[in-house]
Amino acid sequence: MRTLVNKIFSKYLEFRMEANRNFMASPHETQRRVLMDLLEANADTEWGRQHDFARIKSPADYARKVPIQTYLSLQPYIERMMRGESDVLVAGFVEWFAKSSGTTGAVSKYLPVTQDSLMQNHVKGSWDTLAFLYDNNPNCNVFAHKNLVMGGTFYPDDNYPAVTICDISALLVRQMPLVGRLFYVPDPRVATLRNWEEKIVMMSEMLLEEDISMIGGVPTWTHIFLQNVLQASGKNNIFDIWPNLENYIHGGVNFEPHRKQFDQYFSSKKFYYQEIYNASEGFFSTQNDLQDNSMLLLLDSGTYFEFLPKSEWDMENPRAIPLQEVELGQDYAIVITTNAGLWRYTLGDTVQFTSLNPFKIKVSGRTSLYVNAFGEDVIISNTDSAITQTCHELGAQVSDYTMAPVYFNQGKKGGHEWIVEFQKEPPCIETFAEQLDKNLQKVNSNYEQKRFNSMALDRLQLHTVPTGTFADWLRAKGKYGGQHKVPRLSNNRKYVEEILEFSGIFA
Repeated sequence: MRTLVNKIFSKYLEFRMEANRNFMASPHETQRRVLMDLLEANADTEWGRQHDFARIKSPADYARKVPIQTYLSLQPYIERMMRGESDVLVAGFVEWFAKSSGTTGAVSKYLPVTQDSLMQNHVKGSWDTLAFLYDNNPNCNVFAHKNLVMGGTFYPDDNYPAVTICDISALLVRQMPLVGRLFYVPDPRVATLRNWEEKIVMMSEMLLEEDISMIGGVPTWTHIFLQNVLQASGKNNIFDIWPNLENYIHGGVNFEPHRKQFDQYFSSKKFYYQEIYNASEGFFSTQNDLQDNSMLLLLDSGTYFEFLPKSEWDMENPRAIPLQEVELGQDYAIVITTNAGLWRYTLGDTVQFTSLNPFKIKVSGRTSLYVNAFGEDVIISNTDSAITQTCHELGAQVSDYTMAPVYFNQGKKGGHEWIVEFQKEPPCIETFAEQLDKNLQKVNSNYEQKRFNSMALDRLQLHTVPTGTFADWLRAKGKYGGQHKVPRLSNNRKYVEEILEFSGIFA
């Protein structure tokens, strides 16, 4: 019976592959149609009237009439929608808002999720990901067994009683059709628990007897879950627990630093990794070739894409280019227009194109300094704010600092490593480090989540260096003066390790 069911689903996924091949063959026509459909559907909204959607006849018209937007520029409209107003950015009333870590100095962003964006973007992207998985591996058995997805949380918010706040993964679990739940574990009630520690412990114990073939989730939480599973089972090998396990679908952070750790969990030549680019704002791309780490842009899923060349990132009125003007190997800030009411919205993520036929990308970073090794998405405004507050509380003065991730290693948890140069030291460095960690949690909800009970990340490590160390390091590199400055955040350890070695400190 299981084999028959899997064959039925594989036939359905073959049908979906035909649609995928169609948009791959006609990308520009597909994108034009997506944009014009979005404009027509939302012409009578407040935003549509303000920007004269009814008279826009082409992508070029759209670019002239609608400026590039940020979360801050759209936030007043989103706030009104969260208080129950209809027809503001998108037609109708929006019931769901996905909570995401802020990239603008706010603790969190709240992104609208419409019924259309849920079904035609997030759900569709999930099915298309499976279609490519089966296209690469016709012997795949996802629907012959159970599938585990590490979901988020789903909860009401007293400040916004008219709507529901959630993680997009939790919303997908809650809205999953009955046919999907037949192949999904754990129970949605457990999957959407707010307490991650309780959730992972429960899942680790209740899923030991399940027959799981696929796991999906952010590497940070999946790593912790797998550690708990091995401990709860008393086994040394994941395949001793789930012998039919064959796929891991991941996204959210750069996977390469985690790959060695996961190769230890999934030590089989028949095991497949598949990367997706699925944010709260939308499902944008998926790995269509399991031998190629880049991802295919999903051009017919309710999102119209534009791209900001690097020369435009700091411009007051930046000019984005359409898909047909992009070049290989260049960094672009991604700009989206979606069926959730995000109009020419800058995500902050940067991508590089690895192929123009079809259009394939890899995520290359962010337009601002950041650390996002574990899904914490810490940016410089977060760390500057935490440093400032901690100095104020403890009577210290910091002249400069830099920070980088510490990756999982031989069973040890990850975290952040700071190097700080004080102009005026606090009475106790250990107290400063403790308070800095707490203040960083206050300004970044994703970091706070990962630090809860030190479950995912350990408390930050902090090294102090003598006054003048950063200047001497820059001078030694021939980068002293002018526009040269210490990179305060880096998503790799290059600068931290250079400065530790330069100053004679070894972590």
